[in-house]
Amino acid sequence: MLNSLINIFSKPCTDNREPSLTWPVSQMCTQAQFAEPAYEYWCEMIREQPRLHRKQWEFCYVLQALATRGRLAPGLNAMGFGVGSEPLTAVFAERGVKVLATDLAVGEACAQGWVETAQHARQLADLNQRGICRTERFAELVSFREVDMNQLPKDLGKFDFVWSACALEHLGSIRLGGNFILNSLDLLRPGGIAVHTTEYNIEDGPSTLNDASTVLFRRQDLQPIIDEAARRGFQTAVNWKSGVGELDVHVDVPPYSADRHLKLVLGDYVTTSVGLIFENVERPKRTKRIKG
Repeated sequence: MLNSLINIFSKPCTDNREPSLTWPVSQMCTQAQFAEPAYEYWCEMIREQPRLHRKQWEFCYVLQALATRGRLAPGLNAMGFGVGSEPLTAVFAERGVKVLATDLAVGEACAQGWVETAQHARQLADLNQRGICRTERFAELVSFREVDMNQLPKDLGKFDFVWSACALEHLGSIRLGGNFILNSLDLLRPGGIAVHTTEYNIEDGPSTLNDASTVLFRRQDLQPIIDEAARRGFQTAVNWKSGVGELDVHVDVPPYSADRHLKLVLGDYVTTSVGLIFENVERPKRTKRIKG
């Protein structure tokens, strides 16, 4: 089924279409994507029932972005940031990808409330709680390391893809989140891909949440990051449309709904989730064969 989902479109959609999960580009969470076959497929893979919730969408988006670009293949290697207890690491490992999963040191995570809310990984077993990956395969392919996303160690290595889901908006400011995105690109091999999801201020007005525990990126904040990534050789197609479905114009308010939660009020702003895909246009060098 996965191959059929990948082959429906042979090239990305353009900005005059609504965002699609069939071939995702950098785009917002919209209602129509929840009705696509890819969404149901990935919910099954992460052992969840499909629901109209943007955080579940983030997992499906990351998986589909990588699958359509051929990155969920045995022998590749990946790095995840701020993985918490998310199911993505286990899905990658079950498909034969070698994964370095990272999260904050326990002391910092406790101070920021991630341990108390069960959103922090302390050990490898936390990353396969759902039994998505066979135990032996998981132990063989997955390693764990404490990493501060604001201070990436220089000895991490190079990867075929890197990812983060709902993490970079918690780094302290829009500037720090943007710095992380660009720094993550340095960890990619030629032809590598970075996929990140974060909070998005739909209104794109003169103000937003910044310098806080959770910041809200606007289009005007993301575009300079995209432009700088392009200067470094990383391309991304973007679809800025916010959707036309009933829940695309519905704004959830506290206490938030469990299944009607695409757009919501956070502070004084209307926000949703946005996914970003950066592809290294440099291809791996091929070794020339010497005849004779």
